[in-house]
Amino acid sequence: MLRIRATLFLAALSVAGCVALAQQVMDNAAVLKLHNAGLSDDLVVQTISASPGHFDTGMDAMIALKKAGLSDRVVGAMIAKNANPAGPAPAAAPVAAASALPPGITDVGLYYQDKTGQWNEVASEIVHYKTGGVLKSFATGGIVKGDLNGNINGADSKLKVVSPVNVIIYLMEGQSPTEYQLLRLRPGSNYREFRSMTGGVIHSSTGANRDSVEFESKKIAPRVYQVTLPASIGKGEYGFLPPTGANSQGNAASSGKIYTFSLVE
Repeated sequence: MLRIRATLFLAALSVAGCVALAQQVMDNAAVLKLHNAGLSDDLVVQTISASPGHFDTGMDAMIALKKAGLSDRVVGAMIAKNANPAGPAPAAAPVAAASALPPGITDVGLYYQDKTGQWNEVASEIVHYKTGGVLKSFATGGIVKGDLNGNINGADSKLKVVSPVNVIIYLMEGQSPTEYQLLRLRPGSNYREFRSMTGGVIHSSTGANRDSVEFESKKIAPRVYQVTLPASIGKGEYGFLPPTGANSQGNAASSGKIYTFSLVE
């Protein structure tokens, strides 16, 4: 019985000692004292985090601590305590649901919603540009000087969709959804083409706006906009041209990318 009481008494003293140590201002000597007493790294780190303290973490002091046998983890806890004396920073508030990206939207680009409601990335195609007068297959009289003509390989897009078409545009920093152009592509035997003005599609009385399709976008998250295309736009080949897709300087030969799809019904 006496032996049990003695053991309990010693345990109580040990707990009291740890509490008292946690309440005092910790320094390098206090950490070394804990280490030399055989306490585990877990307990030493917890004591550093829970106690007020300031530590010498200069180069010479760190070398001395390392030579004394302190682990990198314990030394790291001392450095962290100096940087944040009040303790660990509170957890960040949850991001508002309105700012969360829909499942499947992971990076900058264009996405479409399939029949199951899942969002899928739209693969881009290469579009080649030439200045006005080069592509003679347009069925209108005369090409206005300065027009920029785009040509895409293949008579149709690999992506087939049905109305209504739901699209999400995930913009690069600094971009606006109004900088994207929705174009009706005119298919040939083994290509699709469109006409725009140098620097992008314009809205004017000239023939340069004939392939432009108006659309409206709704912001659903930072830099993320949703577009719903009605069935009234009709079947055919279409493409979203990003703002970097057209060469604003109007060079005679250039290339970019375009996100294409076939509206089949």
